[in-house]
Amino acid sequence: MRKDLCIILVLLLSVLCFSAVAETDSDVTYHDVYYTPTPVPTATPAGYTPTPEPPPPTPVPTATPRYEADGSVVLTLTAVGDVTIGRNAKYSGSSIFEKELKRQDNDVNFIFRNVRDILKGDDVTIINFEGVLADEYSIPSKKRENSFLFVAPTSYAEALVNGSVEIATIENNHIDDFGDNGRASTQKTLTENDITWADEFNMASYEVQGVKIAVLSYKTFDYYDTLNKKVPAEVASAKATHDLVIVCYHWGAEKDYYPNDRQQKLAHATIDAGADLIIGHHSHRINPIEEYNGKYIVYSVGNFSFAGNNKPDDMSTFIFQTRFRMKDGQIIGNSFRIVPCRISSKTDYNDFAPTPYTEQLRIDNVINTMLKNGKYIKNAVESYPLDWE
Repeated sequence: MRKDLCIILVLLLSVLCFSAVAETDSDVTYHDVYYTPTPVPTATPAGYTPTPEPPPPTPVPTATPRYEADGSVVLTLTAVGDVTIGRNAKYSGSSIFEKELKRQDNDVNFIFRNVRDILKGDDVTIINFEGVLADEYSIPSKKRENSFLFVAPTSYAEALVNGSVEIATIENNHIDDFGDNGRASTQKTLTENDITWADEFNMASYEVQGVKIAVLSYKTFDYYDTLNKKVPAEVASAKATHDLVIVCYHWGAEKDYYPNDRQQKLAHATIDAGADLIIGHHSHRINPIEEYNGKYIVYSVGNFSFAGNNKPDDMSTFIFQTRFRMKDGQIIGNSFRIVPCRISSKTDYNDFAPTPYTEQLRIDNVINTMLKNGKYIKNAVESYPLDWE
């Protein structure tokens, strides 16, 4: 009898221990699996029909320009890195983003709460939205072996609107996680929320302060030979009808702190073709800024609100802001500043709420990292101002 009781006690203790372990957040890296690996069925849901391809985004009406004494206008543009919200659809169970959302009273607007004033204080904010916005989806067969398939409900677009995001680039390595339907749903959702978007096939056109802005979006990876020919032609075409041309590249290797030679070659060709600014992302790391022929090349702004990892090994990022002084459709002045940030309001885990650093040591670390890695590019800027000149 005593032996039977011992066995029962051991079994009960085992169950309790397992339960405790199952509820504990573990240290994970971007390539580790966080959720319980139970694959979600990949069959198309009953009654689901493909989402029709939406029309290209249309220019947004502009407000009356604010003219300076000399007849010029000053346009403030903000660029941030990867915004990946929602869940990894490869696995079932509550995701790290959903758990944090519950802690935030299910208010998805929490992600931009600490940077909202900065983004609202500009004329246009550009993000890289990395993932898919869809309420119904299926996983294509060629994607079933992928470790990460990012998707968020279409209602989450509310966070972008309330975060004062005007333009989203979506040409990245996760926009096709759910095939053509996922891409189309993302495009449709952004359009319905008055967020202008750009991918490789559609240029974003946005007008503010009387300035016509074109935004082009590309992912590079193994397409450099093609892009070295394609991009300059498309930049030149955009420049013929717009005052400013911004090119956003999803490029480089993960965890690289400076660009490779192929990136630099393509960047210079892009500026030579007429681009006025280049914004890069994908490496999950901050990269130095180059000033080439009077134009800025921001090789990587790093992550921003990034729900792909609850404990990244580098949580530093920065907000890039530039001011274009424009007159008669020409740039007559251009300056920039950065806002060093952590991608989380917490120091011990990632809560997906990017927050400006206040400690001087943290701020200096961001600046010194980019200054140090500036030696790998030809025309690195000499300083990283925190305020406007």
